[in-house]
Amino acid sequence: MGEARDDGQGKPSASELARDALHILPLETVPLATPGLRRAHLIKNSRLRTVVEIFRADGPGSGQVEIDRVPGLFPADTKQVESDMPTIRQLATINSFDVYSLRIELRARGIAVEDHAMLTLSKRKRIELTEAMRAFTRPLILQVYGGEDRQVSDVDDILRLFAQPDREEALRNLRRLSDRLQIALTDIPRFLEDYGDLFLSLAYFRQCLDQVVPEIHLFQAWVREALKVQQIASDKALVRQIDEANRDIGDITGSLTGRFESFDRRSRDFWADINAETFRRLRELIQAHHTTIGGVLCGLVLKMDLWKARFPERKGGPLKRVEFFRSEILPGLSHIKDIEREAARNLSKAA
Repeated sequence: MGEARDDGQGKPSASELARDALHILPLETVPLATPGLRRAHLIKNSRLRTVVEIFRADGPGSGQVEIDRVPGLFPADTKQVESDMPTIRQLATINSFDVYSLRIELRARGIAVEDHAMLTLSKRKRIELTEAMRAFTRPLILQVYGGEDRQVSDVDDILRLFAQPDREEALRNLRRLSDRLQIALTDIPRFLEDYGDLFLSLAYFRQCLDQVVPEIHLFQAWVREALKVQQIASDKALVRQIDEANRDIGDITGSLTGRFESFDRRSRDFWADINAETFRRLRELIQAHHTTIGGVLCGLVLKMDLWKARFPERKGGPLKRVEFFRSEILPGLSHIKDIEREAARNLSKAA
């Protein structure tokens, strides 16, 4: 179980890559009776359908099977597969397999986790996100250490600063912080752990967003070039369909960006009025959006990854571009739009 290496050094292992991905769920994470299934993965494809990946070859190839065909793969384990299929079907309905969405979705479905480390980001990813975390941890450092500059190389280092304060003034500030939060000093480490994990999730999702948005802009420009060709431009219905879908993609990314800006404002409000209740509300707000943020990002990232794989040099004739848009981008796009629209509506209600 787990992974052989999680030191953040060298080439990432398959387990590290799976834990840090939006679209991969190693089935060893959940209790299944069929040995062959436990070695497989659930993955989302670019059309946002969930399939079982039985094996992955070197390069882009892999053996993928539709959920309903899984029982036929294990004729010698009929009873075990039958007992596992309800769990597989439940898992297939989850919109994103990122670790933060999985924590919520698995709990909601009553599905146990055999190795809780599988629901945490890898050491490599946490190191990668350290710089992004500084914006969220700086208010904490100022509360405990004042203006002193603290050198950290990993999120864990940030948390250790508070768990093991190295000077008397810091300890006094921690006592003051515990009073304002209305929790015991001995509970401060748990608060810091919760705080760190909460904002690590935001840093993770924001990194995904920041990486995919420039790719979306390049993709949209690539498609618009095709619409300038007379053969395509004369098909008004086609041009209208693609323009509307491109506007939807822009609306989705704009709305998602707006949600992150709202979280930033709420976190600043917390530090302006530190107490247990404001932190509880902040945590519940952000966690309530984990599954929808994960679902939207998973869909966008998968579609952009497929575009980059099919057209690595961003070439391709106009007809190929249009056909790719219609056959690979449009399927599932309305689902992504629905997720984001409902989540944004709920956020406005909570404002």
